Amino acid sequence: MAVLEQIALNFIPGIGCVTARALIEGFGTAEEVFAAKKSKLLTIQGVGERTAGLIARKQCFARAEKEVEFIDRHMITPLFFTEDRFPARLRNCYDAPAMLYYKGPAALNAKKVVSIVGTRNATPYGRELVKHLVADLHEKGILVVSGLAHGVDGLAHRACVKNGVSTIGVLGHGLDRVYPLQHRDLAERMLENGGLLTEFPSGTKPDRENFPKRNRIIAGMADATIVVEAGVKGGALITADLANSYNRDVFAFPGDVFSEYSAGCNFLIKTNRAHLVSRFRDIEYLLGWTDHSPAKPKQTALLLNFTEEERLVTDILQADGATSIDDLCFKAQTPQSKMVVVLLGLEMQGIVVSMPGKLFRMA
Repeated sequence: MAVLEQIALNFIPGIGCVTARALIEGFGTAEEVFAAKKSKLLTIQGVGERTAGLIARKQCFARAEKEVEFIDRHMITPLFFTEDRFPARLRNCYDAPAMLYYKGPAALNAKKVVSIVGTRNATPYGRELVKHLVADLHEKGILVVSGLAHGVDGLAHRACVKNGVSTIGVLGHGLDRVYPLQHRDLAERMLENGGLLTEFPSGTKPDRENFPKRNRIIAGMADATIVVEAGVKGGALITADLANSYNRDVFAFPGDVFSEYSAGCNFLIKTNRAHLVSRFRDIEYLLGWTDHSPAKPKQTALLLNFTEEERLVTDILQADGATSIDDLCFKAQTPQSKMVVVLLGLEMQGIVVSMPGKLFRMA
């Protein structure tokens, strides 16, 4: 059973997301990893004698079998990073988890996804911002991701439930619990039209070190991260920095210069780490979501001596119109680092034009 091997791989000490990806790239499947000889395992970067020995002994299977029983009993969907249902935007991040556990009906690869984050100590100003922001998302087909924490996260999830907007809560623990406990009823309501997602297996407690890991999923799953209110330190600014590192857009609402809970947003804007916004229509414009008309292909572009990668990218843009770099990476099956180079070359030739929201279209 492939799922057993996929889950077991994540229970081996010393195998993180990068090494897991390297193993799958080297052997094709998790089953083949466990069937491989030790000498072959040692050829994979990041795999030493100890890790190769742990793989060969397969002691992790006992724990993995218990996890399979748990997910089957609670109708949880395991998502390995090679599967189509795995969040494609997140897959393009270098530190994406190899395995996710998901419960809920919402599609994780929605056409438009935003993350909403902020302080746990939302002020009346922040509460109003969340209320109006989410109300503007109604019937726009946008998936909202947040962390189910106190403050802005919980406000965003509640507003989504109220307005019929699909929302995903990314957890810093296993799906055998809800933290904080006060959000249990909210989590159950989210399962009607959204979902709960985590990289942590059952039994994982909401320990402090888990939440920065959780934040990279919140940032990586979305086209953009929206910071409502935030101090100069805390999870919201960590998430914003992660989003910037993934080449995603970050937006922040400005606030009172004397308020500690606006200091983080004002800092992001002041240092050009976030776009200043006041309403969702600002975000739509900057993401290029206000005009979806496909660009007309230029016949002259077809006559140029493209490389194979350049031709593949131009074919996608001619067929689909304005496209994000994440979608280009997914459709072309090309790493983001390489896609950036291809797009830059096409821009320099005047074939491709970059648009707001990190979209690209034919010139």
